[in-house]
Amino acid sequence: MSVLSKNEIKRLIMRKPPLIDDYINLDEQLQPNGFDLTLRDVSALLTPGIISVENSKRVTSELKPLDFDKDGNLKLAPGNYLITLNEIVHLPNNIMALAKPRSSLLRCGVAIHNAVWDAGYTGRSQCLLVVYNPQGFVMQKHARVNQLVFFKLDGETEGYQGKYQGENI
Repeated sequence: MSVLSKNEIKRLIMRKPPLIDDYINLDEQLQPNGFDLTLRDVSALLTPGIISVENSKRVTSELKPLDFDKDGNLKLAPGNYLITLNEIVHLPNNIMALAKPRSSLLRCGVAIHNAVWDAGYTGRSQCLLVVYNPQGFVMQKHARVNQLVFFKLDGETEGYQGKYQGENI
């Protein structure tokens, strides 16, 4: 397994289907070891979710979308939020990805938690954003929030076939 370089990520973005679609600014988002993902939407979690042994009994929390102000800003109180990213990721069956929050968020007391992007996944992902700062935090629509790092597998796999395939497209 190896991490994809900036040049390899860019090459895969230029293919059909592109590794990443619906990005805001390729030059700003393409990083030496990954790709910065940007904020599309923020939602409050309204109900509890359910995780069970059987996927058929899994229930995700109901959401309430939050509105950005006229300048594209959103003031968040301390707490948990579900964010939706702008970019659509199209992972081939030999590449997986992991994401980490940008360090500026961490320096402000804000964390983003992500699941694994499995090889073969296509979709516009969501992540859990947690504002730990007791003073809250302001986010601007389309700001870069996460860096996605791509890993080339030692071979092809069957690819992701789960519930979230093609989500939010």
